Amino acid sequence: MRCPFCGNDDTQVKDSRPTEDNAAIRRRRYCPACESRFTTFERVQLRELTVIKKNGDKNPFEREKLLRALHIALRKRPVEEEKIDRIANSIQRRLESLGESEVHSKVIGEMVMDVLGDLDKVAYVRYASVYRNFREAKDFEKFIGSLGEE
Repeated sequence: MRCPFCGNDDTQVKDSRPTEDNAAIRRRRYCPACESRFTTFERVQLRELTVIKKNGDKNPFEREKLLRALHIALRKRPVEEEKIDRIANSIQRRLESLGESEVHSKVIGEMVMDVLGDLDKVAYVRYASVYRNFREAKDFEKFIGSLGEE
């Protein structure tokens, strides 16, 4: 594993342990060249996923992009980092278990909406405002009004 600080290819694993949800292995690494320490995560990848965008473009699934979207929606909300990571793991596992190598971005968006709807209403509205492309204040009013009906 290459050192993220100096680029040295010869790093050493000092400690390995499973993550809290047993979905990954957390490895503490040490670089003898610059004496830095860093953490890596090893996850099982059941299949290569390709995301089909609304415009028909196809891109490889990026867990980091999913995490970024969750972080933006949950910014300054009382949700721990580990919980966000578990949500991303859960969504990725659900996508992989669909049995398809290609998945529409709408499916991912709806999965995120479902999770955020149960977890935090503010994050749910934040995510929905981007996902559903709100243009005006009345779009928010209409959406928030529909929350009371659920």
